[in-house]
Amino acid sequence: MTNTQKTVIVTGASQGIGAAVVKAFLERGYNVVGTSRNATKSAELKASDKLVLVDGDIGLAETARKVADTAIQKFGSIDVVINNAGIFSAKPFTDYSIDDFRALVSTNLEGYLHITQLAVTQMLAQKRGGSVVAITSSLVENPNGGLPVSLPMITKGGLEAVTRNLASEYAKEQIRFNAVAPGIVDTPLHKDNPKDFLKTLSPMGTISASEDIASAVIYLTESSNITGEVLHVDGGAHNGKW
Repeated sequence: MTNTQKTVIVTGASQGIGAAVVKAFLERGYNVVGTSRNATKSAELKASDKLVLVDGDIGLAETARKVADTAIQKFGSIDVVINNAGIFSAKPFTDYSIDDFRALVSTNLEGYLHITQLAVTQMLAQKRGGSVVAITSSLVENPNGGLPVSLPMITKGGLEAVTRNLASEYAKEQIRFNAVAPGIVDTPLHKDNPKDFLKTLSPMGTISASEDIASAVIYLTESSNITGEVLHVDGGAHNGKW
């Protein structure tokens, strides 16, 4: 259902999944505030009367405050948050440094915490519910020995845990919390990886497009009776060995 009155915040908005999510919401008539470190320089998005772009590191509280204030001042509400911003690295567990870990926590977890706390506070004041969607990973539930990503999965697994807990905490206020867990997605993150190899990472032998993830995000946002759900878009990879 298209809704021209609602306002969506999308983090990590400048390219890939984030940009596809922004475009999908704009096509459905939403107001959007998109943020990333260089959102205003995005090659995929241009500011308009329905789209405001805010630069900044979402792992910093001051960036989240700027984004939330912009949404309220420009559009008058915060109704949806898509926590898409995230960083990812693959290496053997013993090769990760404490700086690697802190960077992952800052963007993937603190980034979620800051903007979601502000959004929920605003949603409670508005008294008309709301929706928060996180982007996690199918590797949380189905690790792959050929993809050593233990530290990123600490953060992505944490997002799934907080999603389920917040879904229960705010169910009576009609604020819903869900997550989309992608497998391999054709984004700049994988531009240097051979496509033939990437296709072996799902039983369907497919690579998702950013638009596939955006469609799942829209579905969870507009499905008023779904909360606490993790929707996998991974060609069946979360089902186990193939």
